[in-house]
Amino acid sequence: MSRTRKMTSEDLSQVVKLEKETFSQPWSEKGFEEALLREENCFIVIEDTEIYGYCGYYKVLDEAEVMNVCIRKDSRNRGLGRIMMEALIKEARDAKVSNMILEVRVSNASAIHLYEKLGFVSLGIRKDFYEMPREDAVIMQYLL
Repeated sequence: MSRTRKMTSEDLSQVVKLEKETFSQPWSEKGFEEALLREENCFIVIEDTEIYGYCGYYKVLDEAEVMNVCIRKDSRNRGLGRIMMEALIKEARDAKVSNMILEVRVSNASAIHLYEKLGFVSLGIRKDFYEMPREDAVIMQYLL
């Protein structure tokens, strides 16, 4: 059974491996360590001891910038992204965040669909936001 929990330093080897398998410009282990030290809100979705995904946000005043939403390729379309994002939204609400912002590749239709189902709305496009390959980003917002 899948569950979510806060990410810890013990999770980093699996998280970094998944990050490298998924993203063309992955965060380093040091980047994740720094996020944990800053007590940014990072979550994983896990079954037994195996990590299937992770996400997080950093808080600036009363806003949350969502970062690094990732579900393992062989585990997509199982509802794990929804479970994880719902935990992230609950955490943001508990932290008195007023809204959440994220960017997603315009080609990532399944992620955009998930975010819309959760209540995120599109605010616009950031031209050439991503590299490798160069691509625009959809800016999305969720009001808490």
